[in-house]
Amino acid sequence: MRFLRVPLAPLLILAATLVLIVPMIVAAAVKLLLPFTSTRRLGRRIVAGIAEMWMWIVVRCFRISYRTRIEVTGDTDFDRSHSYLLLCNHLSWVDVPVLLWAFCGQLPFYRFFLKRSLIWMPLLGIAFWALEYPFIRFRSREYLERHPEKRGEGLETARRACERLEGVPSTIVNFPEGAINTPERHRRQRPGHRNLLRAHAGGPSLVISAMGEQLDALLDVTIQYPDGPPSVADFMLDRVERVRVHVRRIPIPDALVGGNYQDDPEFRAGFRAWINDLWRSKDALIEELKTRRTECDRDDANGE
Repeated sequence: MRFLRVPLAPLLILAATLVLIVPMIVAAAVKLLLPFTSTRRLGRRIVAGIAEMWMWIVVRCFRISYRTRIEVTGDTDFDRSHSYLLLCNHLSWVDVPVLLWAFCGQLPFYRFFLKRSLIWMPLLGIAFWALEYPFIRFRSREYLERHPEKRGEGLETARRACERLEGVPSTIVNFPEGAINTPERHRRQRPGHRNLLRAHAGGPSLVISAMGEQLDALLDVTIQYPDGPPSVADFMLDRVERVRVHVRRIPIPDALVGGNYQDDPEFRAGFRAWINDLWRSKDALIEELKTRRTECDRDDANGE
């Protein structure tokens, strides 16, 4: 019955999206049209509630239709009444459904920083707009040299989005590498890590600066695919057998809260050093997970 079970998930997810997108848009429009703080706050809660319902349906479809095993280890004692900054390595577009699957119902609602081009995605782009996810326009170095007044534009957009979350438990998801880690990109960048690209500190520093008092902790999440990073097609066709997800809960140092990453060189250097330390630890953990996989394969080959 696998030939029936596998296509079930995308069909049910599409149906749920079509049904739930309408009330979400209505709630978002009312929130925008009525300039009252209480109305906007209520509208945000309604939109987030609809999105959480959608997320629950999506994850339920994954669990029913796919045989993928998500192995979650580490510090998983979460509190949905608190807010977190979740930093994760980035290996595939499948990382996002993996995060939804691994922590559905355990963490407060996810908030992503998105590339501006994603607003044009069918249906999902409208949902992202309704949820007020910050759309960041990534400018090239050449463009910024010609238009220096645009420097910091993306960071200011993200700052405004974080300020709207005051008092709203949220999980701010950030991929500090800024792009999917492919072999070609890794060779070109020469990051100094065996398994990771360089981590950019600008995004995490902005979230901590805007929400430092509200954040309960940093969740350092490491995703590892024992059989190699899959494509979205691999995931949707049930070709991903296992995913490892490891969580480290890390207190956010007081020295990193309230600093000015853009204009304070000393603070910027300290923040970058902190992120680089996290990434070195993450790289060592991935090596450990890969070694464990090799040993398991060796044991299986020896019939142990």
